[in-house]
Amino acid sequence: MKNFLIKLITAPLFFLPALLRGQPSSTIYQFTAVDIEGKTVDFEKFKGKKLIIVNTASECGLTPQFKELQELYTTYKDKGLVIIGFPTNDFAHQDPGNNSEIHSFCERNYGVTFLMMQKITLKGEDKHPIYKWLTSRSQNGVTNSSVKWNFQKYLIDENGHLAHVVSPWRKPNCRKVLRWLKK
Repeated sequence: MKNFLIKLITAPLFFLPALLRGQPSSTIYQFTAVDIEGKTVDFEKFKGKKLIIVNTASECGLTPQFKELQELYTTYKDKGLVIIGFPTNDFAHQDPGNNSEIHSFCERNYGVTFLMMQKITLKGEDKHPIYKWLTSRSQNGVTNSSVKWNFQKYLIDENGHLAHVVSPWRKPNCRKVLRWLKK
């Protein structure tokens, strides 16, 4: 009986290392969002692909990152990369346009062909559910983060788990992103 009790008490310790590594309890695949043309996108369709999720703005000093994001997408889309832009007006009101204006701007000025979603909120109680997941360790199992500015990049692996958070001030084609893409 004593040995049984010891095993019963210590058994949960076997699983402790996995818990401490912060294994995600959920994936990005549980979400849906509305694209810039008004169609619902089920993120489950991205299983097996690497995702870069980025909050965007049309009137920001970092707006030229659209060009680099498009170049990454063009280079890696056939290797399983999906880039998803979420416009927001949350940082210094740098994306005041409506969805149609944002869509036209991105196509006209940067030739954007990667997936753009409808404008969302990244702050406060109205924070979009995907960004709640991206920024909360209790949801993504990896890390807490806050969106610092426009063009912060979240890298999601082929299994739907958060892999890295990349500063808005680091270019989309920085060494960290390129190494991750080539893995």
